[in-house]
Amino acid sequence: MMSFRNNRLSNTALSPATVWLLTDIIEAKGREEGLLSRSPEVVNKLRESALIQSAESSNRIEGVEVDPGRAEALVVGDARPRNRSEEEVLGYRRALDLIHSSAAQLPMTPDVILRLHKLAQEGSGDAGQWKQRDNEIVEFPTGGGPPRLRFKPLDAKETPAAMDELCRWYVNTVDQRKAQPLVATAALVLDFLCIHPFRDGNGRVARLLTLLALYHFGYDVGRYISLERLIEETRDDYYENLRLSSQGWHEGTHDLGPWLNYLLVIVRRAYLELIERAGPA
Repeated sequence: MMSFRNNRLSNTALSPATVWLLTDIIEAKGREEGLLSRSPEVVNKLRESALIQSAESSNRIEGVEVDPGRAEALVVGDARPRNRSEEEVLGYRRALDLIHSSAAQLPMTPDVILRLHKLAQEGSGDAGQWKQRDNEIVEFPTGGGPPRLRFKPLDAKETPAAMDELCRWYVNTVDQRKAQPLVATAALVLDFLCIHPFRDGNGRVARLLTLLALYHFGYDVGRYISLERLIEETRDDYYENLRLSSQGWHEGTHDLGPWLNYLLVIVRRAYLELIERAGPA
């Protein structure tokens, strides 16, 4: 909610790079319908591939891996999970299914966020529940050494009220057109990750919320090109830009710019890949 308080988004000037990215994405979005009308067979293959890659990549970012053959069987087949890792892949697929089929009926509310967490964390004892204990975002150095604190989220006791406030601010901002939709989406996801409302599964739910918000605004590219895969391929940039934009978040002095531009780059790459894979006009 810190990105939305005091009309911060309305009063934030966008950099030339941000404006260029937004313009390019909006232009690409305008070509989407024509691209997808060319070949139903290609479209179906893109959707199946994106579903598998999204379920794999979003979990792999969190250190959860399954055999590629098993991932396909779980995501587009009817295989039953054999272990906890496979349960998480299957749960993420079910959350994706819900968004793909019912995005228009899923408003951005705490109840919907809890529902997505319950699906994505299927098998966990606290799936669909806000955290009961305070947590920390810890960084493990690549070259080894002791972990270090990267960010201290809100306390558990503050979480329910903070999530309610975040959703209300976000919906008001969108409804009143106080910010460009993609800017509001980036702010929503950043604030969600800074609140860190769950014991586990925050990253997965953040990526699901990104997809849901994009669908609400008519950006359907994530249905055909896996945004999660693109994030996994740029994982270092993902964490670094989150780090940069979360500095000063508690005081409301943070800079949304690094995270906003990172997210816009991901969406733009997805559209460029869709244009390439859909075939020539």
